[in-house]
Amino acid sequence: MNTTAYRELKVLEELSSNSTMTQRHLARKLEVALGLTNLMIRRLAKKGYVKVVNVQRNRIHYLITPKGLSEKTRLTYEYLEYSLHLYRAVRQILKETLGRLAISGGRRVVFFGTGEIAEIAYLTLKELPLQLVGVVDDDAVGDTFLELPVLSTSDLSRLTFDCVVVSSVNNGLNGLFWKRLEECGVPKSKIVIIEQRGPNIRAVLPDVDRTSAK
Repeated sequence: MNTTAYRELKVLEELSSNSTMTQRHLARKLEVALGLTNLMIRRLAKKGYVKVVNVQRNRIHYLITPKGLSEKTRLTYEYLEYSLHLYRAVRQILKETLGRLAISGGRRVVFFGTGEIAEIAYLTLKELPLQLVGVVDDDAVGDTFLELPVLSTSDLSRLTFDCVVVSSVNNGLNGLFWKRLEECGVPKSKIVIIEQRGPNIRAVLPDVDRTSAK
């Protein structure tokens, strides 16, 4: 599922539960810019999925049309299929990659990110003789992840680890991940990034020709 389809699904879900939601409130819920939210609603209205109704001055209702409900159902099914594919692929790749770490004698792992990939990675970790020693996410500092406090990137220097698993499939941010980790003194040889290219997902290990594809 691409980003546009996912965002359209979230808009349809939110408007289905609250037809009087303002665009500003919807933008906050989706964590996107207000201008992008306006663009998505206009696109959905043009497709016939949403009907914009002016109830009173400065008061608008967004009604999901029957065509929109059908599209919401289709997108939900597509998202479930995508999630299942993601779960299976990431589990297999991490099992192979972290399995090699365990064989080489490495034991201590840090997660960089607290999203759904981190949750899948943790399930894989439990099947191997490895230990999660820290979780880093600058956007969630102070929260907890599986009872571990979420730390900032700068806290990496206080941790002792054999591998950092970047738990994200956002290719556009991969360069940023490398830079931030290198600035914290993390050797590239200790970094594993889960990368998605089209329908394929792989583990990226720099400086060595060891990638797994699913």
